[in-house]
Amino acid sequence: MTPGKNVVNAIIITVVFAVGGCMTTRIEETKNVSTGIKKGEAVVILASSYHATNPAEDSFIECLSDAVIGGRTGLNVHPASEFKDALFPWLEPRTAPTGVDGLPELLKRPGVHERVRERDIRYIIWIEGDTERKSGGGSLSCAAGPGAAACFGLAWWENLSSYEATIWDLDDGVASGKVSTSVNGTSVVPALIIPLPFIARTQAAACNGLSKQLRSFIVETG
Repeated sequence: MTPGKNVVNAIIITVVFAVGGCMTTRIEETKNVSTGIKKGEAVVILASSYHATNPAEDSFIECLSDAVIGGRTGLNVHPASEFKDALFPWLEPRTAPTGVDGLPELLKRPGVHERVRERDIRYIIWIEGDTERKSGGGSLSCAAGPGAAACFGLAWWENLSSYEATIWDLDDGVASGKVSTSVNGTSVVPALIIPLPFIARTQAAACNGLSKQLRSFIVETG
């Protein structure tokens, strides 16, 4: 596959107002070379060393792996745990590349490239990013009495889920491009006797948006 001369950029922005709170989603794509995948070929999704030691982000990688499989253009995803075992110890937290720029050096290690190709892996998808609380405020208090309990007040917080996926083509030995998503959401819990939570699930929205864009990025040639 020959690298293309043009860089393709795409930006998608959506705003969602629902019982799940208010969320704004931004998706960006940069394609450096032509992509595509053959029947029987697979992808493997790897997390940066930060994710590997952060249990709070494990759920995002699991969600993304499951979501990429689904849909009409679903991909064949090789289990990351088996892949790490096959390349032991090069993908352990202390020895794993700190970024996608370290993949070429990893693939040069004795036996690594052969083990990768034995599993028909065409693309390595390298994930970086996290979910963090940006701000919050308000107050909520609850009290209980004989036979009754009540809560009063208003609490809110804002989360930002920001992730970037770099797609590495093992056939061409280059980074095909990047797909990133950023979801900003505000959760609100008003209470007048009974708390009514309106939760913005930013990490789930980021998983959904990134998985769809990844499938499109890899499957669609050009």
